Amino acid sequence: MKALVYTGPEAMAFRDDLPRPQANAGEVVLDVHAVGICGSDMHAYLGHDERRPAPLVLGHEAAGQIVTGGRTGRRVTVNPLVTCMQCEACRSGRTNLCASRQIISMPPRPGAFAEQVAIPERNLVDVPDGFPIEKAALCEPLACAWHAVRLGAAASFVPLSSARALIIGGGPIGVGSALALAAFGAREIYIVEPNPVRHPALVKAGPFHILTEVTEGPFDIAIDAFGGEPTRAVASRVAKPGGIIVHIGLASGTGGLDIRRMTLQEITFIGTYCYTMKDFADTFAAMVAGQLGTLDWFEVRALDEGLSAFRDIRAGRNVAPKLILKP
Repeated sequence: MKALVYTGPEAMAFRDDLPRPQANAGEVVLDVHAVGICGSDMHAYLGHDERRPAPLVLGHEAAGQIVTGGRTGRRVTVNPLVTCMQCEACRSGRTNLCASRQIISMPPRPGAFAEQVAIPERNLVDVPDGFPIEKAALCEPLACAWHAVRLGAAASFVPLSSARALIIGGGPIGVGSALALAAFGAREIYIVEPNPVRHPALVKAGPFHILTEVTEGPFDIAIDAFGGEPTRAVASRVAKPGGIIVHIGLASGTGGLDIRRMTLQEITFIGTYCYTMKDFADTFAAMVAGQLGTLDWFEVRALDEGLSAFRDIRAGRNVAPKLILKP
């Protein structure tokens, strides 16, 4: 089958000779109709993710059509996080914390930058007739944002309806966080994005205040959708006393937080990872119901144009927050 293969730092090859996936017990094979490029795919492409060694098929933000098993023909969106469903975390509903979790695009599971991918059937959510399959592929990054906002809302002493919220980073997770905040009732939402090329798409995404740098504050809740040393420094500076920092980005692992201020001002820091199975299903239900906006902030390219798409993201040339590839 055809696939886009990561072969080394800033290198990819479009190949047509990869074996088609075989479904194990409880799994189905899916024809991939749309797959988004995630920030973690970019980290791997740049050679910054030791969990994703070359050669490897990346891609986990997928939607398509089942081609094996009893539900053949159904259009579905993919929860790429494969968990055991038996450990304490899984039994308590916190499937994202499963000790034996796997995700497609990370060994031993090939990703979805390919014509087909294998996935447990329980990880699939049906896509209603008439709902665009490209928009269905947005469920995975939106579910990350939904999970983060849900945890932040639960920890906040201030109801989101009266909170000032800041999202640091205007990529897909940042846009998703703003849309999730609005769906949870927030009304005063700021997105800081230093690249002005992205601002028109952010303005179109929803009724948000778009900033090039943080000139407002303080904030009841600050969501770091980039997750680097400078953005953590901003979050710990602008969070109000008793406020919340929700950390969802994974750009770097250390540095940036003003621990003294966070301690003296009793600022809560929440690290978030992916989503639970319920978060994923709830996110897609909200998408279908129109609660997360028009979902038109993406650009579509063919899978064989994948390398140029990665290069455009690397250079900051992409106007849309999300690039979706079609095998």
